[in-house]
Amino acid sequence: MRWKRALFLDTVGGILIMPVRSTSQLLSRSLSAVVLKPPETLTDKSLSSLAAPHPLTSVIPSRSFQTSAISRDIDTAAKFIGAGAATVGVAGSGAGIGTVFGSLIIGYARNPSLKQQLFSYAILGFALSEAMGLFCLMVAFLILFAM
Repeated sequence: MRWKRALFLDTVGGILIMPVRSTSQLLSRSLSAVVLKPPETLTDKSLSSLAAPHPLTSVIPSRSFQTSAISRDIDTAAKFIGAGAATVGVAGSGAGIGTVFGSLIIGYARNPSLKQQLFSYAILGFALSEAMGLFCLMVAFLILFAM
């Protein structure tokens, strides 16, 4: 069995080197599960398993449903970061609404006879810009509470 070394950045900024059986085993687990799991060591039992055939299920790496407190904290932090990034679009919505009504004032100052038509376009622009902001807010709530 070939052993490879995987490099991970530690939370302090150092590098943590862990032996991993194969790259596919590394990719099938979440990052927090791989980093937080103690490294596996070769024992006489694992060496003798090469001679005796085992069922196929023993070859496939399995993920347990139990998570540690540190893993849950990492997942919670990722949720908060994702929700914060999703709410950035609300600021864009506010800027869009300001641009729409600023353009309405400039257009009315240039040609007061088009007041009604300009106002209907401004309301349409306001509605579209506000809808984008509400979609961003909805995605933030979905990240926080639905996952």
